[in-house]
Amino acid sequence: MAEGYTANFDEIIDRRNTSSAKWEKYAGQDILPFWVADMDFAAPDFILDAIRERLNHEILGYTRPPASLDIAFQSWMQRNYQWTIPEEWLVWIPGVVPGFNLAARAVAEPGGSIIIPTPVYYPFLRVPGHVEQTSLKVPLVRDEHRWCIDFEALHNAIVPGTRLFMLCNPQNPTGRVYSKTELIMLADFCMEHDLYLCSDEIHSSILLDESARHIPIASLSPEIAERSFSLYAPSKAYNIPGLPCAVAVIPDAELRHMFTNAMSGLVPGVSPLAMAAAQAAFEDETSYLADLLAYLRGNHERLQEVVGERMTPVAATYLAWIDFNRTAIAKQAGRHFESHGLGLSDGAPFDGSGFVRFNFACPRSLLEQGLERYEAAIAQLG
Repeated sequence: MAEGYTANFDEIIDRRNTSSAKWEKYAGQDILPFWVADMDFAAPDFILDAIRERLNHEILGYTRPPASLDIAFQSWMQRNYQWTIPEEWLVWIPGVVPGFNLAARAVAEPGGSIIIPTPVYYPFLRVPGHVEQTSLKVPLVRDEHRWCIDFEALHNAIVPGTRLFMLCNPQNPTGRVYSKTELIMLADFCMEHDLYLCSDEIHSSILLDESARHIPIASLSPEIAERSFSLYAPSKAYNIPGLPCAVAVIPDAELRHMFTNAMSGLVPGVSPLAMAAAQAAFEDETSYLADLLAYLRGNHERLQEVVGERMTPVAATYLAWIDFNRTAIAKQAGRHFESHGLGLSDGAPFDGSGFVRFNFACPRSLLEQGLERYEAAIAQLG
């Protein structure tokens, strides 16, 4: 369990000249970056202390995941989701993106296909090409203030050879947290069509809607668990994406064997510093996460005030999905905002042309600068 912590989410930390992917993208330009999903907040003290403690041992050799890391994650899952997970279900990997590629590699068959609701975090959309599968993209539908799975469209999209359904929950980029009813329907859909299920749940700790509840889909029943790969990592909530350490929860022994075989020769082990940081995060019982969420809710409220109905409320994540379809900039929304000094993610790579994604996980004063530029860019639309 982490000893106390201090944090100042208002602190501006200069990330320029640190090889930051987020900030170096616009090096030398007057463009503020609100694109890639890392936060402009310091990692909490107990994470940094865990890394420093590990560095007290001078050798950083190949390292197996220690039993203490398994226990920390198992306790975290039990504490947060009341899901009891045996140690043998766990496979530690260097990030969730390798995880969903490995899941696809494990179950792909020649001439097969993968079904993916969109818009979605763009590395999902690259997976079928990596394993010589056809991509079946099924658009989410907007129901007033939320994005929903279109189950009729899913049933219509299935073709012979479809083997895998790829889920992002909480959903990136729409910020949706799927309800228990929706997840049960999705589990039934997968079982009806004999599909494996890969669920990326990396944002499960970042719930901004206080009435929302994250439910691991594989926890719903043994039947869906035995055909699932569930992926978790502390990197988003604790802002340590540069120390990739994730875990695949794979209850079925045969699937787990297929997954680990797919790793062979392709996926390196997790670094000892990343494991130390992850264990500290999973053991955290301080007020850090509650304080972070309170700050992000304030940022979200401020963003919603400025953006209005162009964005649906963000139930989870710190990423807003903003609609510029039916405007003059629909085909070049990202470039339009860059020309006004605001670096957002263009929606096209997410299969969401006409949208932009706005990362609001930053000090309030920086957000206000970004919103000033946003309003200036909007003013030109007339």
